[in-house]
Amino acid sequence: MKMAGFYDESMSNGIGWRAVLFVSGCPHNCLGCHNKVAQDFNYGEEFDENKIIERMKENSILKGVTISGGEPLCPENISEVNHFIERVRKELPKFNVWCYTGYTFEELKNREDEITNITLNNIDVLVDGRFIEARKNPEIKFRGSDNQRIIDLKKTLKENKIVELEV
Repeated sequence: MKMAGFYDESMSNGIGWRAVLFVSGCPHNCLGCHNKVAQDFNYGEEFDENKIIERMKENSILKGVTISGGEPLCPENISEVNHFIERVRKELPKFNVWCYTGYTFEELKNREDEITNITLNNIDVLVDGRFIEARKNPEIKFRGSDNQRIIDLKKTLKENKIVELEV
C-alpha cells in the first residue's frame, strides 16, 4: 500500500488532537475531490507501518488516529489498513480510530466479507459517503458535503441501526 501523506498532528480530521494517515488509491473519482492526486494507487511512498506507529507513540498530545485517502476501505487497501488499526489498538490502546470512506456504511455491510466486517469492528467513528460537490457545505464539521455522515460505529453495530455522532 502506498501512503499519500501523514500528519503528525491535526484537529480538523476528527475530535481532539490526532495523527492522520492518507492512503493512496481511490476508485470513486468524486467531482471536486480535495485530494485528487491520492486517487492514484501508485502516488506517494510505500507505507512504513513501523515508522508511523513510532511517530504516534512519541507524540503525547495525540488522542487518536484518522485514516483517510484516497480510499482506505477499497479492496486494494483494506487488509493493510486493518492491520495498521489492529497495531494501533494493541500498541496505543487509548487511541480512538476514525476512518473516512467514500463508501456508505450500507455498501460496506453488503459486501459480507470477513475483512470488511473485522475492519468495521475495529473502527470507532466512520465518516461515510462520497463527496458530492453540489452538496458541499463549509459550515459542517469534519465533512465536505452534507450527505456524509459521522457514524458512531460501535453503537451502530451494537444497536443494528445507524447512530450518528453529535459533533
